[in-house]
Amino acid sequence: EPEAPVVEKAPDARVVLVVGDFLAGGLAEGLDVAFADNPAVRIVSRSNGSSGFVRDDFYNWPVEIKSLIETEKPSVVVVMLGSNDRQQMRVGDVREQPRSENWTKEYEHRTDALGKAIQDAKVPFLWVGMPAFGAAKMTSDMLAFNDIYHSAAQTHGGEFVDVWDGFVDENGAFVTSGPDINGQPVRLRSDDGINVTKAGKRKLAFYTEKPLAKILGLAAPGSVTTVSAPAGAPVEASKPAAAPVIVDRTAPMLLSDPALDGGTELLGAAPPAKADPNLPGEKLTVEGKAPVASPGRADDFSWPPKTPTASSETSTAVRR
Repeated sequence: EPEAPVVEKAPDARVVLVVGDFLAGGLAEGLDVAFADNPAVRIVSRSNGSSGFVRDDFYNWPVEIKSLIETEKPSVVVVMLGSNDRQQMRVGDVREQPRSENWTKEYEHRTDALGKAIQDAKVPFLWVGMPAFGAAKMTSDMLAFNDIYHSAAQTHGGEFVDVWDGFVDENGAFVTSGPDINGQPVRLRSDDGINVTKAGKRKLAFYTEKPLAKILGLAAPGSVTTVSAPAGAPVEASKPAAAPVIVDRTAPMLLSDPALDGGTELLGAAPPAKADPNLPGEKLTVEGKAPVASPGRADDFSWPPKTPTASSETSTAVRR
């Protein structure tokens, strides 16, 4: 694969801040490729591979996001988080089992806190859902998590990006390989059924490009925006509509109406002039009678063979 040309980003390029776990890091790599040729958009990854909502003692996203937004001053925040959260969570003094009633209530509270923190910073954001995973139980949990993320995003003015269909087959089952962004079959996931390949990272970004471009004010994913354009404002004037194509259609005509083309009768209406019935060709086609073969010719099947006359030998020599 040829290397893409490196486009230097403008000093005042719009910042897209990507936060979350190791899948968010892969998403940021895919977005880097998607916007590589756009000098006015810069992807900044501040993911923490082992983080999640469960272990807030290790990394507390609702708290950390505030300082990240203040430091990076992003135009958009992209969140992808949750692949590490299938574990016990301490709620008060009790360790709750994953997806138990108390566990789920606390999990919803923490996801809601992250959405509110971004909303309070007055920055538009996208919340990218989890894909399917190799383990069936993990896939089932991710479906439940996605419902929670969807609710948190909508509650706080964000937009949920559903990537699920890009990593399952037509029956909704996890797939290791599948179509890339160009429809070509590629490997999307690693052997562990969790991590994503380079093509998989680009596919995650593909689902995020369109809503991201809309927030940034781009006319379409991959187009170049001006660095001075305000967030959310369209920056490319729409092209004038093309003039309607005038089609000169021919009116239908009947086979019984030859006057439409200036004629007076249909082709083949007049019978052809009759040929001389005594000609060998006419006898052969009309009566089925072949002319008598010349003695010694290839089609002379008489027996015993006739002796060619001098005139026939002369005519044969002439034909040769």
